Amino acid sequence: MKPFLSIRPNRVVALLAMAVTLALAAPAAGVDDNIYNYLQLLRSDFNSAKVEAVNGIMKLSAEDAKKFWPIYREYENELGKQAINRAEFIAEFVQSHKDGSFDEAKAKDMAKRWFKGQRARLDLLEKYHGRIEKSLSAVKAGQFLQIENQIGIFIDMTIAAEMPRVGESVKK
Repeated sequence: MKPFLSIRPNRVVALLAMAVTLALAAPAAGVDDNIYNYLQLLRSDFNSAKVEAVNGIMKLSAEDAKKFWPIYREYENELGKQAINRAEFIAEFVQSHKDGSFDEAKAKDMAKRWFKGQRARLDLLEKYHGRIEKSLSAVKAGQFLQIENQIGIFIDMTIAAEMPRVGESVKK
């Protein structure tokens, strides 16, 4: 199986880089409407690349595609909600480093919220893995899981590369 990133990596990297830059530039109080709308456009482009990758890797029959894509769209909708929360969380983290408000209480709160977000992400994958397995097969569910895991790792690494170290102030 080809890794996801072998399918149009330049497009994926460019979209992720822009999304990370916007997320890190967003105000801590929330993602303003212009940034939110732009992130949604980038997410749409990124999702098109994901659909292309899923099609290329999973090689769904017409019958399987009728079952899979509605489930996948539901998954993407739920994942999108998590992505908005994550962008807001990242923006708050970066802002607290820029303004020097990252203290013991903020560190504890953010760690707790990070764990909650990670659990929600894993729960979402497990939920949809189960639905796909039930509707299609364990192999197709495994392919879905592998693709989403590879994409998640890539996104995590891209974001991590741009994040300030915990407790260090960011140069303005």
